[in-house]
Amino acid sequence: MNKEIRELEPVAIWKNFADLNEVPRPSKKEKRVIEFMLAFGTSLGLETFKDEVGNVIIRKPASLGMETKKMVTLQSHLDMVHQKNNNTVFNFETQGIQMFVDGDWVKAKGTTLGADNGLGVATIMALLESKDIVHPPLEALFTIDEETGMTGAMGLKAGVLKGEILLNLDTEEDDEIGIGCAGGVDVTAKRFYAEKSIPRGVVPFKIVVNGLKGGHSGMDIHKGLGNANKIMNRILYTCNERLNLRISEINGGSLRNAIPRESVVILVVDKAHVDKFNKEIKDITATIKEELKFIEPNFNVEVLSVKKPKKVMGLRPQEKLFKAIYAAHNGVYSMSAAMPGLVETSNNIAKVKVKNGEIVIECLTRSSVNSSKQDVTNALKATFEMTGMDVSLSGDYPGWNPNPDSAILKILEKKYETIFNEKPNVAACHAGLECGILGQNYPKIDMISFGPTIKGAHSPDERASISSVKKYWKFVLEILKDSPDK
Repeated sequence: MNKEIRELEPVAIWKNFADLNEVPRPSKKEKRVIEFMLAFGTSLGLETFKDEVGNVIIRKPASLGMETKKMVTLQSHLDMVHQKNNNTVFNFETQGIQMFVDGDWVKAKGTTLGADNGLGVATIMALLESKDIVHPPLEALFTIDEETGMTGAMGLKAGVLKGEILLNLDTEEDDEIGIGCAGGVDVTAKRFYAEKSIPRGVVPFKIVVNGLKGGHSGMDIHKGLGNANKIMNRILYTCNERLNLRISEINGGSLRNAIPRESVVILVVDKAHVDKFNKEIKDITATIKEELKFIEPNFNVEVLSVKKPKKVMGLRPQEKLFKAIYAAHNGVYSMSAAMPGLVETSNNIAKVKVKNGEIVIECLTRSSVNSSKQDVTNALKATFEMTGMDVSLSGDYPGWNPNPDSAILKILEKKYETIFNEKPNVAACHAGLECGILGQNYPKIDMISFGPTIKGAHSPDERASISSVKKYWKFVLEILKDSPDK
């Protein structure tokens, strides 16, 4: 399986990535990949153990002559985002990722690739099993559940790690060295509603919004990509003003940290308004297509016949729902004044579910400034609570404050410029890296983040650059070879 991938250079990384991608590893269901990593470390005769929450730690002594160097902790997360196209038949809990080469890119067949953060994991595996690579004492930290709560990093207790330097291999541009990231919080709005019987003389329809790119709700939030939940709500709001639609079900989005690509609604329309309904859908779709033609060229809306549902929402809760989603902020909220070009604060309306008398709206709010994160959280709470919803907050995690005076940063900057004859882009990102959380229990560890170029993370368009992995591997080897003394 994935033989073509195993033969790519550097083989040390790609063969391990292929092995890893044969192991199902969706977030919160990492039992098999944890067992896989424990078996891997044990097979090498290295100190290997699992902590209380499921993180795997493997230690390897320094290569000959490197015993006086500081121990380096190499960190990546084991879980991956599980997203697939609607027409792709795939079970993330039982199947391995099917990969192929397309020019300079490794891609997956209709699903996320798992390069985020599988390439980081594979890199560490390559270093642990190597017999000829020069390196200081190494400590591998494989965390769990990074994508849906960072519970692995949060659960790692003080005193477990021994490294003095931490290299997080979870950045997605090969010319970037990360020194900071955003924190985040999950915002969930819920309410119950009384279901009503289907009115007489109605025609059932299914509306499908699809063809959107989706993407990472942090790294891609500034691109203005279409959010399927906001678009669907705009369609419903516009049509409802004139036609009195009755909603039975809404199913939009799938993961908090992915910009929603698809949304499906089942509703009924009065027979007398069917022609008007079709015209309204056609007109609003054309308007949105025109707005998004440069950024979302494949955006599409389908109206399909469907079996008549048994129940619908009442008019009052339905109206409040439309208004709440319309009013709730989505996208960039503010840009950073401290680091020009960096998104400071944002919100992603990730999931909208309406069925069986319950509404659930799930958001992920991010910010590198805690007070701004709280500001957006308050705005969302106010919006949803005004429409009768109960709002809860969970999974709050801190950002990683940039340290431009970091000793390891200076080493990496100089090393990058020497090897590649150009300056790296030293930056903070709007994604959630585990460094901020790890730094709470390990305040003295010097942390940095970098990695190979990966595009379209958190979507089925995810792809990894083959040439970039070669460049990145060279960088990793040079960093370890010249790591600082104790």
